Order: sequence, then C-alpha cells, then structure tokens
Amino acid sequence: MAPILDIKHLYKNYGSTEILKDINVTIEKGDFLVLVGPSGCGKSTLLNCIAGLEEITSGSIEIDGRDMTHVSPKDRDIAMVFQSYALYPTMSVAKNITFGMKVRGISQEEQDRKLAAVAKQLQIEQLLKRRPGQLSGGQRQRVAMGRALVRDPALFLFDEPLSNLDAKLRVEMRSEIKKLHHRLGASMVYVTHDQIEAMTLATKIVVMKGGVIQQIGTPSEIYNHPANTFVADFMGSPPMNLIPARAHSEGNGTKLEIDREGLEPIFLDVPRKDLPGDVVVGVRPEDLAEAGYRSGDTVQRAAIRVDMVEPAGADTFVTTHMGGKMITARLHAETVAHPGEMLDLEFDLEKVTFFEPTSGQRI
Repeated sequence: MAPILDIKHLYKNYGSTEILKDINVTIEKGDFLVLVGPSGCGKSTLLNCIAGLEEITSGSIEIDGRDMTHVSPKDRDIAMVFQSYALYPTMSVAKNITFGMKVRGISQEEQDRKLAAVAKQLQIEQLLKRRPGQLSGGQRQRVAMGRALVRDPALFLFDEPLSNLDAKLRVEMRSEIKKLHHRLGASMVYVTHDQIEAMTLATKIVVMKGGVIQQIGTPSEIYNHPANTFVADFMGSPPMNLIPARAHSEGNGTKLEIDREGLEPIFLDVPRKDLPGDVVVGVRPEDLAEAGYRSGDTVQRAAIRVDMVEPAGADTFVTTHMGGKMITARLHAETVAHPGEMLDLEFDLEKVTFFEPTSGQRI
C-alpha cells in the first residue's frame, strides 16, 4: 500500500535563500506526524508546501499514491486547520462547517448528515446557530476542526492550531485532537513549536532546525536517543543536561572525568571503549536520582553541591554546576535539599547519551 504522504528531496528557495533543504519524509495511513522546531525553522513552510499553498523549488510530494507536486490546493484531498481558525464572521457555525461542501455541490441531505455527525463528535451541537464572534477560543477551534472533518480528506493539516489558547485549554484541546485521531484513524500532519505537544500527540516526530531535518522518529526514539545536541536540548522539559567531560580508556571501559569549580572532579565508570578524549555527556534530569533510590550495575553515586532548589508539586528540581554548565536533577517532592549543602546523587549510566563536542552528533 502506498504511503499516505511521501516527500522526496524537497527544496524551497525564496530567491537565493534556501528555506527547506533536501526534505525526505514518509508517513503511512493513520500516522500522526508532528513537525516541531524553533520559530523560523521552516516547519510552517513545509506544511504550506504539502497543502500546495507554496510552490516548491524542486523535489516531489505524493499524497495517497498520487503525485501532487504541481496540483492546486483544492484538488489535493487535504483539509487544513489554521492557527487563526479562519472562520467567516457573518455565517453561523453550521454554515461555516458546511460552506465547503455547498461550494462543491454536495446535496443538502448529505451536508445535514455530515454536519450532525461532526457536531456530535466535537460536542458543538448547541453552538450551530451561533456566530464565531459569540464563541470562546476553544469553541472556535472546534468549529475549525469540524469544517475540516466534514471534508473526510486523505490528509489533515494543522498549523499551530492551539497556540492562541490559554494553557489549560491547550491541554484539553490536545487530548481532544488525540482522541479524534484515535477514533477516526485519520492521517494528520501537525505543526507546533511546543515540544510537549509534539511528544503527546505524535506517532512520528520530525525535528527541524534552519530548514534541515535533524531527526525523524517516534516520541520515544527522539527523547531517549537524540541524534545530536540540538535535539537533546530542544526536546524535553527541562531539557537534557549536556555536560562536557573527558574520557580516559581503562580496562574494558572508560572513566569519565567531569570538572567542577572549587570541588574535586567527578569520576564515572562507563562500559564503553569507543569514546574519544573530549565528550559531551547527555543525561535527562529524571536520570539523576537521590542516593539509594536506584540500584543496579549501571548506577553510580557522586556528591554534588546544591545551587538552587525549586519545589514544583510532584517534583523537586535541584540545580548544580558540572563541567562549567548548570545541571538540573528532577527529584522526588519529598527531597530535602538546601542551597550550599552537599547532596548525594545517583547517575543512571544506562540512560546516558554521548555526543561529539564539535559536531554535536551522537557517538
């Protein structure tokens, strides 16, 4: 079966400026692909290229086995949900949702049937007679999604659809979209700069920077095995700690030496022989634990000096300095720690990632 979306060697230039560089992405039917990255990385431009709103410079785009590279947006079998919702202010909710079907000459009976089904699905039956101006942000978002759903397209495209909502509503709408995807088995491409949104929604994530794909993978692959220091730092809240260290070969493994200002260096034994002299050690905040909390051959203890303690409900964040960098440990809420005092922490070396300092690539 053909992939639902197949992008090959896509380039997009504005004059002599390259915006997208050699983009290759494939997703299967039912996948939820999230394009994530900082502002200006090219993710919205890529979405617009898939939609046909931007002409590509070279490469190809196939949707459901058909070459759509030079096909107009209305013939691409897609439906798009914008950040601005783009609703007609003078039309009722019902008319906003059915307008596209009316334009395409779909019978009134079919319009009514689809409207009723979608309104029930999104729980907006009581809003159908209202105008967009009488709705909250979350309700408008539902109407915009309803307008896309009645199309029943091969591919749904979402361009930062939740960025205008407050934090609580974002979480609610995120779970709505996830449930919708699960219920419909629909194929979706979703743009966001919010890495938590990406992690919670996606079956597959594309991390972008400067118009170049940094990594493609499942949320678990991106989080646990970042391809480089950019992905490690971008994905995760707080992000992965990136600690400069020196690796010394010793027997069947390596001894890592991590400098600290005003304190003895930390030494950790790693069962790997392929590490060069200077490395960057990547360790997630949750893989630094209080002494005695973890056990096993890969867990090693070191005393750190506490710089700052931040209670955060279910967690307590403790920061310290290693290798000239501020390091964060995500500890239990009950953790007793005070700035200026020493605290025993355990490193889970099985969860550690190593990076080459110059290129930032994973070793």
